[in-house]
Amino acid sequence: MFLTDRGAARLVSTTANAVAAVFGFGGAWLTGFSPWAILAAPMGGTIGWFVGWAAGRRTGRALTRTGYAPAGRAVYRLGELPPGESTAGGKARALSRLVRAGLPVPRGFVLLPRAFDAHPLTRSAADALAAELARFPDGQRFAVRSSALAEDSASASFAGAYETVLDVSAGQVPAAIATVLASGESGRVASYGEAVGSRYGEVAVVVQALVPTEQAGVLFTADPLTGDLGRMTGSVVDGLGESLVSGSSTGTEFSLARPSGAYTGPDALRPVADVLHRCAHDIEGIFAGVPQDIEWALASGRVWILQARPITTLNPWQPRTAERNDSLAGACLWSATNLGEANPEAQTPLTISWMAYQQANGGPSMALRGREMAGSIGGRPYANLSVQITARRGKSGKLDPRDAYRKLAGWWGDLPADVPVPLVPMTSRDWNDAGLALLGSLARIAWTRRRLPAFLRGHQPRCAELISAVESCATTGELRQLWHDALLDFSIGSFWAVIAAGSDSPALLEAELRQQLGADDASALMSNLSGLVGDLESLGPAAGLQDVLAGRLSREQYLDRFGHRGVNEAELAWPRPAEDPDWLDRMLAQAVGGADLGVRRQRQQDAFDAALSRLATRDARLAARVRRQLERAARRAALRESVRSEGVRTTGVMRRFALRAGSLLDIGDDVFLLTIEELLAALDGDRSALGLLALRRDTYRRYRQLPPLPGIICGSFDPFAWAADPDRRTDVYVAGVRADPLPDDGSDVVVGHAGALGTVEGVVRRLDRFEDADELQAGEILVTRLTNIGWTPVFPRAGGIVTDLGAPLSHAAIVARELGVPAVVGCGDATVRLRTGDRVEVDGAAGRVRVLSRAAD
Repeated sequence: MFLTDRGAARLVSTTANAVAAVFGFGGAWLTGFSPWAILAAPMGGTIGWFVGWAAGRRTGRALTRTGYAPAGRAVYRLGELPPGESTAGGKARALSRLVRAGLPVPRGFVLLPRAFDAHPLTRSAADALAAELARFPDGQRFAVRSSALAEDSASASFAGAYETVLDVSAGQVPAAIATVLASGESGRVASYGEAVGSRYGEVAVVVQALVPTEQAGVLFTADPLTGDLGRMTGSVVDGLGESLVSGSSTGTEFSLARPSGAYTGPDALRPVADVLHRCAHDIEGIFAGVPQDIEWALASGRVWILQARPITTLNPWQPRTAERNDSLAGACLWSATNLGEANPEAQTPLTISWMAYQQANGGPSMALRGREMAGSIGGRPYANLSVQITARRGKSGKLDPRDAYRKLAGWWGDLPADVPVPLVPMTSRDWNDAGLALLGSLARIAWTRRRLPAFLRGHQPRCAELISAVESCATTGELRQLWHDALLDFSIGSFWAVIAAGSDSPALLEAELRQQLGADDASALMSNLSGLVGDLESLGPAAGLQDVLAGRLSREQYLDRFGHRGVNEAELAWPRPAEDPDWLDRMLAQAVGGADLGVRRQRQQDAFDAALSRLATRDARLAARVRRQLERAARRAALRESVRSEGVRTTGVMRRFALRAGSLLDIGDDVFLLTIEELLAALDGDRSALGLLALRRDTYRRYRQLPPLPGIICGSFDPFAWAADPDRRTDVYVAGVRADPLPDDGSDVVVGHAGALGTVEGVVRRLDRFEDADELQAGEILVTRLTNIGWTPVFPRAGGIVTDLGAPLSHAAIVARELGVPAVVGCGDATVRLRTGDRVEVDGAAGRVRVLSRAAD
C-alpha cells in the first residue's frame, strides 16, 4: 500500500488546519482570553498553518515514496513500478504515475523486456505472471497492450502501431502477450518509427483488468489543431474505444470549456462530463501541464482512465535536433521585447537549455501549471505573457486581461488591440497549489534583494576564482565535480539576483508623471536618472571610452569593467569582447571625434532642473515629493543595471566552463550544440549525444539564417513557414489569422512608443546588424531592429533612434533619454518601412516618425 498524491494533499490540508487551530487556541490562551486574543489567535493560527503545512508536506512526501517494489524485478504492479525503471516504456510509466496520483485506473501490471527470453517468458517471469493473474477474481477478462520505450512519448505516440489484444481470459493472457510482442517486429512499427525519427526499442507489455464499457472515448486537454488551452475536445463511441484509437470510427464529438467545465455534446455523456473535465485537468497537471491525449471508459456510471500520453501535435521539443518551440505547447501570447535585446541572434541548444535547467534546479520560477514566464521560439527567447497576465489577474480573475497587461506594459510595450489574450486555465485548486510556490519565490526574491549590495561587492572576484578553478580542471571528472560543488549554485544565485533587482518603478513613475505634468516635463524629469545617482551601467561603455581617451581610465580598467558586455552577451557561444585583443582599439577609434557626453549630460541636467523648477513654482510640496520619487526610481534603475551586468559576468563563467568541457571532450566549440543535460552526461561518461553533433550543426545553421522574428506571437508559430511567406508581418503574428499586410512605403508615419524626449530631423541610416555600425554618420537617424548595451558606444553619433522592438524599460529608451537623443521605440515595422537615405522627423515624446522625403532609388 502507498499514499496517493490526492491522499497526500488531504493529509497536508488536514495537518495544516489542525495545527492552525491548536496554535490559534494557544495564542488566545496565552493572553488569558483577554481582548488581546483577537490579535493573538489569528496570528497564532497563521503561524500554525504554515508549520502544519510544512510538517504535513514532509510526511506526505515520505509516505508517497513508500510502496515502490525493489528494482530488478521482471514484473511490477502498476502502482509499485519504480520511477527510474525506463524499460517499462511510456505507457506503463504514465499509468503508474496516474495510479499513484489516485486516478481511477483499472488494476494491472507490466512485464518488462527482461521478462522475456526472445519471445518466451523466462521461468521466473512466468511464475510472477501466474501470481499476478491469481490476484484477480475468477472470470476476470483482461486487456493486453504494448509499452515500448518511445511509445506514448511527446514526439511519437505509436497509436495503433502495436497490437492490442482485448477481452481475453487469464488462461489466454500468455498468448496475448506473445501477439503483442510479435507486433513489435511488424513493418508498420518500423515505418512509423522511421517517419517520426524515433527509436522504438524494446517492448514491455501491460496487462490490465478489462473494463466492461458502456461508452468509451478519447479526450484532448487542449485543442490538438489550434492548441487552445481553454477548450478540451473529445469523441465518444458506444462499447470499447479501440475503434477510435485505430481510426476506424470518428465517434460523436464533444467539448469541455476550461476552467469552468461547461459541456457541449451528446446528452448521454452529460452526467459524467464534470468528472471527465476534473480528471482530464488533473491528469494534465500531473504531467506538468503538458497537454494530454486521454483514453477513457464509462462502466456502470463510473469513469475509468485507460491511458494518457502527450498530444504529439503540441510537442515543443525535438530531442535529436535539440529544437525547442514553446509556441507549439499550447496557444499562448509571447513577446520578444526586452528579452530579445540581449539575444539578437538564434541561441545555441546549450544556452536555451541552461536557462530551463536552472529553473528546474532551484532557480527563479513563477510557473503556472508547468508553464514558465519565458520560453524559446525559433531559437530566440520570448516572454510568456499569458502566464504573466494570468498571474496578475490572480485567483479571483476579476481583472480584465488587457487591464492586467497594462500593468506589465513598462516591460513589454503596448499590445495591439486586435491581438487576442489567451490565458492559462487555472482552477481554485490550481491557485492553491501554485500560491505557496509563488509565495516562496516572492520571499526568496525579497531575501535576495536585501543581499544585493553584498552580491555586487563580491561577485566579480568570485567569478575570477571560478574561472581559475575551471581552467585548472585536468579531467572531465574534475570539471563535473566543480559543476556539482560550486558552479550550479553560483549560477542559480546569480539568476536570483538578476530577478530580484528587476523593477518597473521608473516606467510606472513616468506614466504617472505624464498624467500629472504632461509629456514634455515628464520626459525631462525622467531623462536625468544618472544625474541623480551617477552614470547608469548601460551608459558605461560609451562614457568609459571617453574616459580612456581622456586618460581618466586605463585600458585594463575599461576591459575589467565592460569587457564582458556586448551585442550578444546572453549567448554562451558568443566570444566576450575582452577575448579579442583588438576590440578596444576599434571601439576607441570609433569614439574619436564623437559627441562629448559631458555636454549631453549637462543639457539633460539643465532640462531636469528647469522642469523641476516649474513644478516647484506651481506646487513646492509636489515638487519635493516628485524629486524623492525620482531619486528612488534612479536608485532602483542603477541597482537593476549593475546587477544585470554582474549577471552577464556569470554567463562568461559558464562560457568558460563549456569551453573547458569542449576541450576535455575533444569536441571544441561543438559543445554549444549540446544541451546542458547532455553535456553533464558526457562529462559523466555517456557520450551518445556526440553522435548528433553533425545534425545539430545543420539545424543551428538553419536557425541562424532566419530573418528577425515577430515581436509578438500568439498561438502556434512555425518560423520557417513564416519566413517563406512573402507577405509575412514582422511586428505581429497571430496563428490562424491572415493579417493585413504592412502599409507600403507610401505611408508617411511610423508609430511606436515614446522613448526619449525631443524632436529632430535627419537622414535615416538603417542598420540590420551591429557589425555595420561604423556606417552610421554623425547626426543620422539610427533605424534598427533592436539595440542593447553593445550599441551604446554608437548612440552619441546618432541624431535620433528608432527601433522595431522596445518599451519604456528597453535599452534604447533608457540610454537615449540619458543622452538626450530623441527616440521612438517598439515601432514593430520601422525597418520595413524606412530605408537608408529617407529624410524623417523623429518626435520622441509623441512616439512618431514622419517621413519628410524618400531616398532616391
